Amino acid sequence: MIERLRAERPGLFVLVDPERTPAAEAAALARRAERDGASGLLIGTSFDGAARTAEVAGAIKGACRLPLLLFPGSANQLVADVDAVLLLSLVSGRNPQYLIEEHVRSVPFFLRHAVTAVSTGYILVDGGRVTAVEAVSQTRPLPCDKPEIAAAHAVAAGLIGMAAVYLDAGSGAERPVAPEVIAAVRKAVALPLFVGGGLRTPEQARAAREAGADFVVVGNAIEDAGAGAIGAFVRAAGNHAP
Repeated sequence: MIERLRAERPGLFVLVDPERTPAAEAAALARRAERDGASGLLIGTSFDGAARTAEVAGAIKGACRLPLLLFPGSANQLVADVDAVLLLSLVSGRNPQYLIEEHVRSVPFFLRHAVTAVSTGYILVDGGRVTAVEAVSQTRPLPCDKPEIAAAHAVAAGLIGMAAVYLDAGSGAERPVAPEVIAAVRKAVALPLFVGGGLRTPEQARAAREAGADFVVVGNAIEDAGAGAIGAFVRAAGNHAP
């Protein structure tokens, strides 16, 4: 599925936090994202359980036809009303809970529901402040000025069979993942590449795409500015591979 999206709809993914976005608001946001040409939507948070996530996911699916991917912080957040789950392995950290334990806990869900799981190497990069991901996972981010380290982690993810890579500075980061880091990862692996965290302006989204991201993920900036900002980010992210 991710390879098809990369071929057909690269560009902007809008991240919806179900803890901060009521279902009706999420539905309106999804309709606007579809109208403005976004590639799809992500839903996820570091704290919420499945109940709120399921409510918001259902509202989004009822409002638009865009692909909806779940971006879960734990197995507790898995819900069936999505098109696919980014099954994240926090390969930049060394906490076994986020390398394999949450994946084992997710098995009963995937046995019950025919939801596609996309094995994703999740790489946290220093964004200038302690983010929720770092606090919850109790792992340190990779240095922002060492592109070769991020690239090595991405290669390792590919070597053990992962199907995508997600570079993240974390929600609310002071700065996004540097274009130099994105470019190094893009050069090192051919896997679909998501980049998010700290992307607050369309210019930053454009820089991430030009550096090699297939999909740029924006959440807080749209929460702060409103759905009307989606169009500018879509135009900056483009609708074709960099």
